[in-house]
Amino acid sequence: MRLPRTAHTDRPWRIHEIADDFTVEDVWALPTPGGPDDLVWLVRQIAEGIRSGVNGEGPVSRVLFAVRWKLGALLGWDKSGTGISTRLPSLRDRLPADLREGPQGPDLGSSPFTSIYQRDDEWAAEMGNKTVHAVMHIGWVPDGSGGYRGQMAVLVKPNGPLGTLYMAAIKPFRYIGVYPALMRSIGREWQANAAGRSVR
Repeated sequence: MRLPRTAHTDRPWRIHEIADDFTVEDVWALPTPGGPDDLVWLVRQIAEGIRSGVNGEGPVSRVLFAVRWKLGALLGWDKSGTGISTRLPSLRDRLPADLREGPQGPDLGSSPFTSIYQRDDEWAAEMGNKTVHAVMHIGWVPDGSGGYRGQMAVLVKPNGPLGTLYMAAIKPFRYIGVYPALMRSIGREWQANAAGRSVR
């Protein structure tokens, strides 16, 4: 379920300290009911999906991702030298000492994403290319009925007019194909892994 931006901005997340020049693009409630300490399982699930290159499910989502990566290759959006720590400084450079000295979060392999930091109730990872510098923020929040669930926010900083145009162009496709498929996939995998979580 899509949430208002205030569902992210009104919470005391540490990401606000280091990404105040980013725009909160999207906020979603994740179908991941759990207990107060279950963020670690959600981070593990999402990290495994990122490392394996899973881009959601369903034909619409797969086509959209295929088109995006093809365009990126043709236009040079994702070339080496256009991402984090090359063209763009990492948000890790902005971390206060306590976050810098704490857990960074999982290794995301050869994906475009890099973990920034991880806490008991939030995890942030970043990616960058010629169009945008983006942050995926995963929080763990009370669900209003005595339990907890995940919440995902996407923060972006477009790279000039090209980045602004790119974000506007992909907006309808994100809502039509990408996010619905992603939410279904996250929810199904969370439920499938429920037994394993309960015995560990």
